[in-house]
This record gives sequence, C-alpha cells and structure tokens, in this order.
Amino acid sequence: MTTSHSLLLADVKARVDEGRDEAVAVRRDLHAHPELGWHEVRTTELLMRRLTEAGLSPKVLPTGTGLICDIGSGDMCVALRADIDALPVPDAVEAPWRSTIDGAAHACGHDVHTAALLGAGLVLAGMARDGLLDRRVRLIFQPAEEVMPGGALGVIAAGGLEGVHRIYGLHCDPRLEVGQVGLRTGALTAAADRILVRLTGPGGHTSRPHLTGDLVYALATLVTELPAALSRRVDPRAGMSLVWGRITSGSAANAIPARGEAEGTLRCLDVNAWRLAAELIPTLAEQLVAPYGVQVDTEVTHGVPPVMNDGAAIDVFRAAVEQTMGSGAIAQTDQSLGGEDFAWYLEHVPGAMARLGVRPVGVETSADLHTPGFNPSEEAIALGTGVLTAAALLD
Repeated sequence: MTTSHSLLLADVKARVDEGRDEAVAVRRDLHAHPELGWHEVRTTELLMRRLTEAGLSPKVLPTGTGLICDIGSGDMCVALRADIDALPVPDAVEAPWRSTIDGAAHACGHDVHTAALLGAGLVLAGMARDGLLDRRVRLIFQPAEEVMPGGALGVIAAGGLEGVHRIYGLHCDPRLEVGQVGLRTGALTAAADRILVRLTGPGGHTSRPHLTGDLVYALATLVTELPAALSRRVDPRAGMSLVWGRITSGSAANAIPARGEAEGTLRCLDVNAWRLAAELIPTLAEQLVAPYGVQVDTEVTHGVPPVMNDGAAIDVFRAAVEQTMGSGAIAQTDQSLGGEDFAWYLEHVPGAMARLGVRPVGVETSADLHTPGFNPSEEAIALGTGVLTAAALLD
C-alpha cells in the first residue's frame, strides 16, 4: 500500500467516526418504518433527501423505489450496493425503534446494510468535496431483494452497471461476532428457486377412494418423494435441497378434495445442476402422481444463481478489512444455501460480497436471519461503512 493510500484510510476512519451517530439514527429510523419489496417509498425519500443535502444527485430507479448515486468522476467506476427492503415477519425485539408496521420487520439486516452504505456515501462525498477522491463510486440502493427473482434485475435493466468494473456488498451474519468480516472466494451462496405444484382431480368421498383420484394421498406422495427422486437424478456434489414450506388441500375430514398445492424452495450449490433441475422437476412430479388419477401443474420460478465471489475483489475486501479493522478481523466463511440476488450483478461484472459480523460481543448465539428476534449489534454499522469506503478506495 502506498503512503497516500495509508493517509487516505486514516482520514476515512476519522470521517466514519464523525458520522457514526447519524448512521445509527438512520438505521433506527428505517427499522421502525420497514417497507416490503417494491414499496420502499419512505426509505427512498429518506435516502434521496440525505444524499441531496450532501451535494449529490441521486436518481430514483424507474420502478419508483431504490436509487443510484454517483460520486466523483472517472472512466472506470466502482459500485457499492445495499438492499433496502424488509421482510413480512413480525418484530419481536423490544427496543424504542421497534417496527411500527404490523407483520413487517428488517429481520435480514437490510436496515444495517442501508445505513452502512449511506455512511460510506457521505464519507466519499466529503472526500470528493475536499479533492481527495480520484475515482468514480456508484452507490446502489436496491429495492426488492427479498422478492424473487430480485430487484437487482431492475437495477441492471436501468443501466445501473454501465461503466462499472467491479461491485461490492455486505450482508449481516449473526454467526460472526461484531468486529469480524467473513470472506470467501468462489461460491458464497446457493441458487434458489420457488417451486409450486398444483394437483387437481374429480374429488369424492373418503369411503370410496377407489372411485376417484385420492388427491391428498397423491400430494403426500409428491412432497415426500419428489426431493428423494431429484436427489437420484442430480450429481450429489451439487448440494441440491428441495424443502417445502406450504401444503394446502381440503376442508373436511370425510371429503377427498379436488385441489391441492405444495410450495417450497429449491436450493443448489452448482449452476449447471440448478439449470437441470428446472427441467427435471415437472417430469418427476408427473411420474409420481400418475398412479393416483390426478393431474399436476408445476411452476418453477427461477430466483437467483449462486453468488460467485471474484478472487481479485476478495483481495480488495481483505485489504479493506485489514486497513480499517485489523488482520484479526478476517474470518473464513462457509458457503450458504441461502439465496441472494447480488448474484445477478456478478453475472455481468466481477465483484464480491462479504459477511459482516453482527452478533453482539459476549453473546454465544443470537437469533438467525429471517426470524422475528434477529437483533444485530449496531456497532457493525460503522465497521461496514469503513470497509465499504476502503474497498472503493483500494480497488
């Protein structure tokens, strides 16, 4: 690292510390007012207002929520991304900034991601005003990460990656203690699809199943046997997992229903196996229910491919963590079966996502992502701000 870079990063730390309280306040505001995917109107307005106050010119995405904001100038551009949507789950955390919206919460830490990126944007804007930014950095505040196939596709369609040569993002990880950042080259997450199967039949009386199509029995067979059949048609090294989250059928104990549904997610660590599964699942579903005299309609909704971290981008992240937090902050992280639409960006430009430790110090285990009790340490916000800012400067 050059002396000039060292001086810049020392300046970054001071600027991050200066904006620490504001970043926490923003996170609490967002947490108290969560908005689901494609409905992040208030969140977008808050970000627009603060970035505009900093002398920047943010642009709302054509979808109406989310925004893009460039800082500095130059032919090449580094992008930093955060997701801004919440989840349709209740908030069980007792805090003054608890969600005020029934059934909605930032249970995946997107409020932390957003506050950290806003903090980085304000630091970079200050450096640009002081003549210390020798490049162009693009902030991407993306809507609808939790909605398949993800709001990243809308950002890309709107030209959000034009001129971008690398992209970086962070994701909260409650398995890592605050003060740690998990790095991994290659696949970080899994591909994830939504699977919906609908069965239809004539219906009938439970005393005479032989005179009709026993739809509930067929549905039970399908939900238990389809994952097993799929595992025998796909290379087991692909790490494929089909898990059901919803099964519905019938309304009376003595009536065989005419309709039933099962819905779940397919997750896979291998891109080729992921694509193959979309062809296999409808065929296997038909074969499994054929003996029972019912019909099946299968929908496979492609969600996201795996996040494939670029080695050069991980090297930048490693340097950013070392310079802002120390080499002891770097942690190895395993590949997850979770899905993340940051993967769509990496289909177009190289980049990386790192895992930001948010488990409070001294706490052995904390509530997982996507649960009502998820409660990240707010100390992680300033750390994320510093890492993102440093990555933009070191790339």
